[in-house]
Amino acid sequence: MVTIIAAIANNNALGKNNDLIWHLPADLKRFKNVTSGHHILMGRNTFESIGKPLPNRTTVIITRNKEYKVEGCFVVDSIEKAIEIAKADTHIFIIGGAQIYKQTIAANLVDQLDITQVHHSFDADVYFPEIDMKIWKETAREDFKADEKNNYDYSFITYKKR
Repeated sequence: MVTIIAAIANNNALGKNNDLIWHLPADLKRFKNVTSGHHILMGRNTFESIGKPLPNRTTVIITRNKEYKVEGCFVVDSIEKAIEIAKADTHIFIIGGAQIYKQTIAANLVDQLDITQVHHSFDADVYFPEIDMKIWKETAREDFKADEKNNYDYSFITYKKR
């Protein structure tokens, strides 16, 4: 199973200046729980915004830079090679960024979308591709109100391919 996991705003905003725009501790906690023990695939910019390999996960970085190396991580030059490295994993997670999301969806490499929908619109410089409801079907949803730790209403939504 290959799953894209992303937090996106109402206007599909993902981030700005290679960083997240909002802070939702509930989303970060869920991300950690869901991806722990699995391969996480990401572009170089996403890795650099995180700054280090995440604990209890196998990090695979996708970059065209053949000289790029990071201790403790796999580095490859294509999404297909990243998936090949992770193929023994029962659940592979693609964690960004926008170009990697777009390419994996366009290449039909994704089985599921695990989306945190932040119920607010933001000024951004990277956006998630439009979710085509002819291809994806919502199969699960949990809705939450803003609270003392999470500044925005949000939903955890699972989409599976039709």
